[in-house]
Amino acid sequence: MSLWGILKCLKCLFNILSLLFSYLNDLPLLGDLFKSTGTLDVNDHMIMPLLINKGSISRKYKLRGDIRIGPHDITIYSIMFGSLLGDAHGEKRKGNGGTRISFYQEGSHLSYILWLHSLLSIRGYCNENLPKIQTRLGLKGVVRKTLRIHTWTYTSFNFFHDLFYLDGIKRVPKSIGNYLTPLALAIWIMDDGSKVKGGLKLSTNSFTYSDCLLLVTVLDGNFSLKATVQSTGVPNQYHLYVWKESMPLLREIVSPYIIPEMKYKIIE
Repeated sequence: MSLWGILKCLKCLFNILSLLFSYLNDLPLLGDLFKSTGTLDVNDHMIMPLLINKGSISRKYKLRGDIRIGPHDITIYSIMFGSLLGDAHGEKRKGNGGTRISFYQEGSHLSYILWLHSLLSIRGYCNENLPKIQTRLGLKGVVRKTLRIHTWTYTSFNFFHDLFYLDGIKRVPKSIGNYLTPLALAIWIMDDGSKVKGGLKLSTNSFTYSDCLLLVTVLDGNFSLKATVQSTGVPNQYHLYVWKESMPLLREIVSPYIIPEMKYKIIE
């Protein structure tokens, strides 16, 4: 092997060791975020901003996508699962075998995706530059503002892609109950929820009826929230309706995470 090849190998080894040492150093802090059930407590959002920016290691050392392996903390897991239940999209990249997650919002929801961008960029998971607002023509020629952000590509993000996509079709993972934390629920609501008839509608149009039934079961099992699967009026498309009676409990669970611009979705 040439001297240049040896130096490249040493650099890769140094980068991987840096990731490992960062992970080991953070283990006690990450452990504090979990309760005996392995889920995130409603008050843990106060600790999240203090987490060490492990993702920035990838940016600092300019790691290739195939060796950006994490580790990812509970905040990132919650963001990914909550967003992928909504409009986010996982994309397998052919170049390095990794996956990136794309987020999209429009209209009055732009403040939400800018907030999401801040959570991801401060941890080094996406470009630090503010995303640019784009425009498109909507119904009746109305100009719509849109915003889209992408994470960097990680091979460890294949985990999310493999759970959510079966034969190229987006599905609800069977294990979703293990990952639907209060923060993930709040992100799902901000991404795809709307206030209706004193309750809350979650747009699950792209999921099957059995997927929606699973989500109803998880909402009850994880949070004691009562919900129903309802037809959207379009064949084979459904949404979830969280009962009006469950809204006080829902507010208690997600209010600490909902940004001010999205509070209207859960207020009485």
